[in-house]
Amino acid sequence: MLAMGFLLWFFQPPPHVKPVFEEDTYVDKSTNIGRLPFMGYNTWNAYACNINETVVLQSAQLMKSLGLADAGYQYVGIDDCYSEKQRSSDGDIVASKERFPSGMKKVTDEIHSLGLKAGIYSDSGWFTCQLYPGSYGNEERDAKLFQEWGFDLLKYDNCAIPFDSVIKEGMVGKFTRMAKALAKVAQDAGKPQILFSICQWGREEPWLWARRLGHSWRTTDDINPSWGSITDLLNRNSFYAWASDFYGHNDMDMLEVGNGQLTYDEAKSHFTAWALMKSPLVIGTHLQGASQETLEILKNKEIIAINQDPVVGTSITPFRWGINQDWTWNWTHPAQYWSGKSQNGTVFMLLNTLDKPADMTFTLTESPWIRAGRQYSVRDLWAHTENGTAVRNFTAHAVPPHGVVALLLKDAGDEPEGTEPPCARPEWCMKEDGTRIDQ
Repeated sequence: MLAMGFLLWFFQPPPHVKPVFEEDTYVDKSTNIGRLPFMGYNTWNAYACNINETVVLQSAQLMKSLGLADAGYQYVGIDDCYSEKQRSSDGDIVASKERFPSGMKKVTDEIHSLGLKAGIYSDSGWFTCQLYPGSYGNEERDAKLFQEWGFDLLKYDNCAIPFDSVIKEGMVGKFTRMAKALAKVAQDAGKPQILFSICQWGREEPWLWARRLGHSWRTTDDINPSWGSITDLLNRNSFYAWASDFYGHNDMDMLEVGNGQLTYDEAKSHFTAWALMKSPLVIGTHLQGASQETLEILKNKEIIAINQDPVVGTSITPFRWGINQDWTWNWTHPAQYWSGKSQNGTVFMLLNTLDKPADMTFTLTESPWIRAGRQYSVRDLWAHTENGTAVRNFTAHAVPPHGVVALLLKDAGDEPEGTEPPCARPEWCMKEDGTRIDQ
């Protein structure tokens, strides 16, 4: 109990603490904002421009009533098309009088009254992607307005880029403008920083620079609800999965669970990969029509617990590609065998990219996080069952087409005495007298 109490105390944001900015960064680490991948809902995939305050507030209420808020989904995000086409005479963005007649502050107050947080959208260019007012040249004004409206998160897009002769800076500089503005208005007002979700579609390798500016960064073009899109994004992210850690996360784009023609197994694979790779988990389906299968996937607490691990912030990474040779770029058959650390053991993800069932086998020590000479208890994170003890190897039988297996392995002590061969991985395995076992 004392240990649990210490953890609860340790991860509480300190009250009224001066923001802590590391050198050359605008991310405040004096609070827990953005420390873990954010979870929530966004209107775009389900509604596109067909939004209004009723749609937003009904979605927030459904997040509560369907148990999604209890599962960890906190943010209710309003995407593009919420404003008038022109700024006010004072230069401010104006909420659409038709779509949001009560005003944005009323909407955020309603969201906050449900114990949830509110997200808003803007763009780093002249206009948003749907040609509503963007924030270029008005970064501080807009950051202050979003704060006054009561928003907790800003999704910031990459359309309508000014001419080079106007902007005279690259991608990093363009997004730095809003990062500086968000940090300044928070500091000036003595309020927590707005979570900054950078949406620049993976341009100019944001995994190398964006953690100085925001809490997450998009790594690819937009997702769509098809298996080909899932495998394409997974393939791309496999090469820079190392970049996610506390206060900075690869954003693999919004979830398509519940959308399109994804099968149950494809949706499970999609959700598992996004969660274990520490992407933000942002629901984008019509909640009022969500099936029980969709909700079951979205509320898998054992998978979510890996995504929200307060001790280990890093993603799973591939240890074997499987069908292809390691480090192969293949958007239809990405890496199949993945592992990573967690506070409770080693996590494994096995992905069957074939169109037929497949047995999937690996040697435990192929993962860098497994100790040689030990045996491991096996927990299935989808079946929610204890599956015995693995010694040296593990096989998942008849993994469905486009299906996934997610496992948590915990050290269960020394492997049985006399287990052969002497080394699970035979390369350069040697007796004390110099005899090599692999020759």
